[in-house]
Amino acid sequence: MSDIIQLLPDHVANQIAAGEVVQRPASIVKELLENAIDAGASKIELIIRDAGKNLIQVVDDGKGMSETDARMAFERHATSKIRATDDIFKIATKGFRGEALASIAAVSQVELKTKQTDSPLGTNIYIEGGIFQFQEPVQTAEGSNFLVKNLFYNVPARRKFLKNNNIEFRHVIDEFQRVALAHENIEFSLFHDDDPVFRLRKGTQMQRIVDVFGRKLHPQLIPIKEDILWCKLHGFVAKPEGAKKTRGEQFLFVNGRFFKSPYFNKAVQEAFEGLLLPGYIPTFFLFLELDPEKIDVNIHPQKTEVKFEDEHLIFALIRSTIKRSLGIYNIAPSLDFEKDPHLDEMMQKSFPSKSNNTGNLKMPEIIVDRDYNPFLEEKAVTKNEIQNLTEMYHQNISAEPSKINLFEDEDFDEDLMRLPNGYWLFNKGDRTLMLDLGRMHRLLVSENNKTVKKGNTSHALLFSLEYHMNEIEKNKYKSIKKFLPELGFDMKIAHENVLRIDTVPEGLKETQVMKFLENLFDILEYKTEDEFMQFYHNQWAKIQSKSRFDFIYKADAEQVIKDFTALGFPEFLPNGKRCFYEVPFNDLKNKF
Repeated sequence: MSDIIQLLPDHVANQIAAGEVVQRPASIVKELLENAIDAGASKIELIIRDAGKNLIQVVDDGKGMSETDARMAFERHATSKIRATDDIFKIATKGFRGEALASIAAVSQVELKTKQTDSPLGTNIYIEGGIFQFQEPVQTAEGSNFLVKNLFYNVPARRKFLKNNNIEFRHVIDEFQRVALAHENIEFSLFHDDDPVFRLRKGTQMQRIVDVFGRKLHPQLIPIKEDILWCKLHGFVAKPEGAKKTRGEQFLFVNGRFFKSPYFNKAVQEAFEGLLLPGYIPTFFLFLELDPEKIDVNIHPQKTEVKFEDEHLIFALIRSTIKRSLGIYNIAPSLDFEKDPHLDEMMQKSFPSKSNNTGNLKMPEIIVDRDYNPFLEEKAVTKNEIQNLTEMYHQNISAEPSKINLFEDEDFDEDLMRLPNGYWLFNKGDRTLMLDLGRMHRLLVSENNKTVKKGNTSHALLFSLEYHMNEIEKNKYKSIKKFLPELGFDMKIAHENVLRIDTVPEGLKETQVMKFLENLFDILEYKTEDEFMQFYHNQWAKIQSKSRFDFIYKADAEQVIKDFTALGFPEFLPNGKRCFYEVPFNDLKNKF
């Protein structure tokens, strides 16, 4: 029988192996940005077309490569980062596997132009589908210029499974932000289809966070810092009002490398215990610095998983440090005697030491008169006083009762009761119903929105509001601003990235404007006007709707029940969920 096992060609093996490293355009963005950082770049520019499907270009001013190194860089397991096995346990660079460029070149068309500082000419390399095409000298700027074109052009099945541009570009932005946040000393730029998205200057960690996520986050940030012998922790957490129901601004870094850790996320969550509503997630940017030998980043090719030697100690460090900072900034109660400079002075005044006291201290004495009887001096009530009080009581009893009606239409006082779990009991005829006022209110809001058309009535604000946008929100505003006047908004960019709002639709409270705009800017791209209008009305209904826990006052509950009765008291929402249940009192009787 003939032999059937054979060695795969290199370009086929590379395409198979590329599946671990290159999953989508964002994977290439991460690898190329990290390579630029390892090259010592002080300025990095990322250019994207069609969310990275057709072009990903990274230009840096790093040290560049020689002709030989440029060719070797695309060979599998070729790297300048490590030399021996021991180097894996003390990695100080972002890359070290030597797999990324070979994997990228195997599933795309790659062109590299690079030049070292002391070289008169650079080199230009072109590789297509993992097959080397040519290498030639070229005049180019110092550093490296990577162009990755037509991702997965030779693997149609992989390209077909890429998501739409909106989703893929969101992943690109996530990777860009993770790299940029960890390296505030490097200037970053991002362009998508020739439109600038980010221009990040060099600065402090606080400036980088604000440049990425907008100035509105600045007043919410609380600094975190702890420096012990084996570990350093610094960064920022947002105040409880900055928490969100969805995961977004939660970033963990170790030695400048972004990583994911549900375990450490739990430490942050526990530090905010008692300060957040159920289901809300705090915003945080935490940076750990420790000996590279104490961690292992060689877990997965994507390098977002990190193993820690002392993870339980780091968990306790994160939780206690955040709790202490929340206490220092009066977010949570805390006693820290080292942080109050006036505490020693106050303690000296309240409890003077023996060295400052010339006399002997005496314990305070409490004098009690054990013979005192308060009833001995009580004045006796005369018979006439008792008779006068009796006559006054009978006069008040015979007075005509008040005719004031506290409820104009119907008195719910005996028929409505709030339960501890947020639901309400309501007697409707001979039936007792348990109401979910949140769902009832949402149905009322959706019915009202059916009558909302273009050309909404609006009202001018007494004082204009200012919304500080980041670059993503600024581009989003430009794409939807033509629809806003029809919806009742009057706003314009006042200066830089500040949006001034002068008029808002009738029914939108001034306190709701900022949250409403954040939701509108949250989606990167609306394909059609109908898609935008649908999302707009969904957000309108969401921001006006309440949960069952929001109905604290009986007057609010009564108004909802009256409006719901006028609607016909429907039992179900359009999605099939119930608005109320009938309490089975006959079944409850049998239990007694």
